[in-house]
Amino acid sequence: MGKWTDGAGSLVVPGEPAEVPLEVAASYRARRRGLLGRDGVAGALLIVRTNSVHTFGMRFAIDVAYLDRSFRVLSVVTMRPGRLGMVRPRARHVLEAEAGALAGWGVRAGVRVRVDLTEGPGRGGPTEVPTPGG
Repeated sequence: MGKWTDGAGSLVVPGEPAEVPLEVAASYRARRRGLLGRDGVAGALLIVRTNSVHTFGMRFAIDVAYLDRSFRVLSVVTMRPGRLGMVRPRARHVLEAEAGALAGWGVRAGVRVRVDLTEGPGRGGPTEVPTPGG
């Protein structure tokens, strides 16, 4: 994927029937804000171009999936509010959801997820990410 922009889409997990609503945080402001100050999230948040997160100022526990450049899940951890996550050097993106949600969607280490982006600023329509290998 070339240039990322803030927007929306869906998360698709192989072998799972439902698509999960997805918010994409690509700008500095959206990435910095993440889920801070929210009481929950409908679906998941994809933070692009990052390999670590924190939960300072969070109101609820979250699941964090670290993704490599091909969107393969490197690891999944649950973080309580007020924590600093470890840097994952091979990670390129982070997927966040309410605690327990990722397991329920089949997101676990080794799984390669797909992100389908809907039309938004800087997008010409639905885009599948990633395209190489699958």
